[in-house]
Amino acid sequence: MAATLGGSRFLLQSPFGTRKDGVWRPINVANPCRCEAVGNEGAQATASERRTTVKSRDDSLVICRIVNGMWQTSGGWGRIDRNAAVDAMLRYADAGLTTFDMADIYGPAEDLYGTFLNRVRRERPPELLNEIKGWDYSNPGYLDALKHLTDLKEEGKIKTIALTNFDTERLQIILENGIPVVSNQVQHSVVDMRPQQRMAELCQLTGVKLITSLFLSLMYGTVMGGLLSEKFLNTNMLFPLAAPPLNTPSLQKYKMMVDAWGGWNLFQDLLQTLKKVASKHRVTVPAVAVRYILDQPSVAGSMIGVRLGLSQHIEDSLAIFSLELDEEDNGNINSVSRKGRDLLKVIGDCGDEYRRA
Repeated sequence: MAATLGGSRFLLQSPFGTRKDGVWRPINVANPCRCEAVGNEGAQATASERRTTVKSRDDSLVICRIVNGMWQTSGGWGRIDRNAAVDAMLRYADAGLTTFDMADIYGPAEDLYGTFLNRVRRERPPELLNEIKGWDYSNPGYLDALKHLTDLKEEGKIKTIALTNFDTERLQIILENGIPVVSNQVQHSVVDMRPQQRMAELCQLTGVKLITSLFLSLMYGTVMGGLLSEKFLNTNMLFPLAAPPLNTPSLQKYKMMVDAWGGWNLFQDLLQTLKKVASKHRVTVPAVAVRYILDQPSVAGSMIGVRLGLSQHIEDSLAIFSLELDEEDNGNINSVSRKGRDLLKVIGDCGDEYRRA
């Protein structure tokens, strides 16, 4: 689910985890913060660059384009101290990074967010209104659930409806049934460019532009759990003891994506290209990877995992807003990205990697 400080009441939408159901949760959210940066890095970026609005008909939801992903609070990345984690969430919000992504399968993430909201606006505790789950497309119940959510929205009980990992075929069915969806959260990175294929084509055929009209896409996996970073540059996975360990669920997951795409040698070519661009602009490899995806025509925001209370990358995240990739940068990145396999043909459409598991 993506929760943003800066709205009044809206639908929190929870992503599909591996072999798990998607979860939508409407919730009341306080209005104490706006997505405006403080600090040195990224200070040149305008408020309009930091924020975007996802729309459907008369509905709208303002989000920060850099989303704090809370999967890493689930336990696979180390022990989470709850007090330190909430303190860290406040620091992210104070820096203008006010949109958080979470799910019931992310360990204590939703509890942490509740405590966080209480500390921000103690008189407005979050109120859980409803919970709907859906996964198997052979069962059209997901459409019934969305219609019920639409009824709740029309009754004023929730404000917006969002999706995660719905493929293009089902997205078209949802749109044709008049469901006022504001966003569809899918996996997207320099390695995984599937959202730019069928899903973008659907929007063009229906007269819908992902970025400005009916709905926008929120992206996760943009830095591939940390694989798209200097840490894995010039490493050889044939010698595991000499390479950084793949010791988190996300690293293991996205390493499989690299293997499906083109293997570790081609991935090294990609990292070297990203590093050259990063050095040119005096930023990090993850900053370039995220900026590249944010600049794609279908992208409203990109999710970056936060290890609350353990480490933080606020300044690095803020630097993304000021980064501008030029034609040469994009050309070099495109050249390497296109050398890999077409994951739409290898895996299937967005989210199919989970449905086939």
